Amino acid sequence: MRQASTPALVAFPETGNLTDHVEYNAIHYPHAEVMASEAEGTWTSVTSAAMRMLVRDVAKGLMADGINPGDRVAIFSRTRLEWTVADYAIWYAGAIAVPIYETSSAEQVQWMMQDAGVVATFFEADRTLHPFNEIASTVPQMTRSYVFAHDAFAELTERGRSITDQQLDERRSMSTPNDVATIIYTSGTTGRPKGCMLTHGNLMTQCDNLITGVPEVFLKEGASTLLFLPLAHVFGRLIEVAMIRARVTIGYCPNVGALSRYLTTFKPTFVLAVPRVFEKVFNSASSKAHDASGLKGKLFDAAAASAIAYSESLDTGKTPLALKIKYSLLDHLVLSKMRAALGGRVTHAISGGASLGTRLGHFYRGLGLVVLEGYGLTETSAGSTLNIPRALKIGSVGQPIFGTKVKLDTDDEILLAGGHIFKGYWNNTEATNEAFSGEWFRSGDVGRIDEDGYLYITGRKKELLVTSAGKNVAPIVLEDRLRAHPLVSQCVVVGDGRPYISVLVTLDQEALPGILASHGIAPASLEDLAHNADVRALVQQAINTANEAVSNSEAIKKFEILPLDLTIENGYLTPKLSIKRHVINVDFADTINSLYK
Repeated sequence: MRQASTPALVAFPETGNLTDHVEYNAIHYPHAEVMASEAEGTWTSVTSAAMRMLVRDVAKGLMADGINPGDRVAIFSRTRLEWTVADYAIWYAGAIAVPIYETSSAEQVQWMMQDAGVVATFFEADRTLHPFNEIASTVPQMTRSYVFAHDAFAELTERGRSITDQQLDERRSMSTPNDVATIIYTSGTTGRPKGCMLTHGNLMTQCDNLITGVPEVFLKEGASTLLFLPLAHVFGRLIEVAMIRARVTIGYCPNVGALSRYLTTFKPTFVLAVPRVFEKVFNSASSKAHDASGLKGKLFDAAAASAIAYSESLDTGKTPLALKIKYSLLDHLVLSKMRAALGGRVTHAISGGASLGTRLGHFYRGLGLVVLEGYGLTETSAGSTLNIPRALKIGSVGQPIFGTKVKLDTDDEILLAGGHIFKGYWNNTEATNEAFSGEWFRSGDVGRIDEDGYLYITGRKKELLVTSAGKNVAPIVLEDRLRAHPLVSQCVVVGDGRPYISVLVTLDQEALPGILASHGIAPASLEDLAHNADVRALVQQAINTANEAVSNSEAIKKFEILPLDLTIENGYLTPKLSIKRHVINVDFADTINSLYK
């Protein structure tokens, strides 16, 4: 099959904007608990009515502070309740929200603020001010700062007392479905992030179709989700607006290191995560069992195998009696404890950003947690395809989301169309034109569509790595920096589908004698130098310099020095001296794998 589509359940909106959801909830469901935050083990919820009041007060403060319609206002923070309030306050004021990862480097902050023309920023705390302070003089238009930790909302509320409700409502109603709601910067293959313009209509049509199409998750009585993914990421952002729309309680987890505590105390009914999170939960449970005793380790392995076999049997409709008995016993002894560690109420999860794999997909379904794997990009308002409870194929990324069309080009590149497709790249008409073929957005990914319309991702057309945590990483920006060091001849950044970024490095044989002499290192063969502690320290210094250009999640964590160079002659470079990544990934697979043991 070359094309698949699913009819929209909810049409693209003709009027209104995202703030309408807050107003509707407060009027019709004033006591619905829409947000919750934790402090010292106690969760405090915020109702729809209270959220509306807080958002409106902050928005008035923004207006009083000179924020005008169309102005770009950044949010530089971890995932927390204040982020959602700031998001909606920005939209009430008619402005455009620009999210920034709290791990972003000073260079990245500088580029995004300069490119978007950011005039004001919500900072989480003093620590997020540090990278901004390094580049503040280069973004003179960024004149207003609001720090969550310094009572920013109280300050803005006081400042906004001069703004009337009528003035705010007039400003709020100015935005239409076709107006830009947010500019989300995503890594490009050149390393220079591009600002994806998502409109109010993009996000409204996407969340309305998801909520209507997957009622088992979003319209379930007492539904709640623990949000721990970065709200700077389109995935977390879509869930934010969808949950406010559906009045699903959002619990915020700003500290991922304490995720297990948040899960057991908040007890969500569903979660959203990237494959790396599911990998870590499984690996942690396995390690804990094996470390406890040999018997517990064997029990866990047996329970995992039983859960996978049981899930696989569900696809055939035939579960042998012996498997049912074994699964029931091991579920009581092992799997039930894992469910309790996830809060005890979780029935579904949404996974995206990278491939989950069939093994983990079957394990979690056997555990009682159905993982709905999907596929999408920032440019597609997060999701374009999704497995749903009544239409699930583990191993695929699902069928087109309601209102979405998917087709394959002649080279199997995945093309996407629908009301969720972004408006274009901010200040980059050339890149926008290159990204489209008529109504179809070119994803840069390669795939296949089976006879039932399920999409499978088979590769990437563009040179962009996606870690198992769902982080897009442009290798060229790191490689260019590394190659600038005199000791480095060639380097290949790796980490696609892996938990972190690593690099293979070769030494410059012409510069090597002088560098060795200047550092008092004895000459030796390339193989011996690859393991020399002093040489490795020099390479690490070069890597540290390269890492300054990227966020922590994009930074190189490990490296290996190859005992040869990459040349045209040995087949690792093209005549243009470009790296043959595929050949290197195959020939040095063992070396790459060793970086992730």
